Amino acid sequence: MKRGIRNNNPLNIRRTQTVWKGMKKEVTDKEFVEFNSMAYGYRAAWRILFTYFYRFLSLKTPFTVSTIIDRWAPPTENPTKAYIDRVLQLTGMGGNERLYPPYNELGVWKLSSLLAAMTVVECGIEPKEVDTEAIKKGYTLAFDRPFPTEEMDEEDNNGPQDETNVIWDEYWDWSPQAYNGD
Repeated sequence: MKRGIRNNNPLNIRRTQTVWKGMKKEVTDKEFVEFNSMAYGYRAAWRILFTYFYRFLSLKTPFTVSTIIDRWAPPTENPTKAYIDRVLQLTGMGGNERLYPPYNELGVWKLSSLLAAMTVVECGIEPKEVDTEAIKKGYTLAFDRPFPTEEMDEEDNNGPQDETNVIWDEYWDWSPQAYNGD
């Protein structure tokens, strides 16, 4: 069994000082986090993507597939270009295509597709083996709200300042301080 699958850590999140919700108390893997379920592994991935969004925003760095993977799997440790190319092939996205944040419905769908593709690369599995229900449940666990029910396309969305986001922004605390770490 692939390590990321065995650890319920489909994106191979490395162990750090962070104590993640859903992290196993008794671990055997010295390098990577082990989660109680695949949904908790995806929960951590969603939280990391959210942190990346705010970090990139503050650095005026575009939030794209290329910038995300370059940070997730840096060239000092991985064949990053091949990783990006495979993810682009699987998702049909462009490497420099601007992605919306995880609180925008279009962003949620595109980022869930990104997480599925990254799982294929990280775990060396076939796309049909990705647990898409765990990705959706991980989103709900990460942000305490349901995964959107219908996939949107670009024409359904007016970007980060559309009416839906204004409503969400008023209701949720999306500040970086609220979502750092776990």
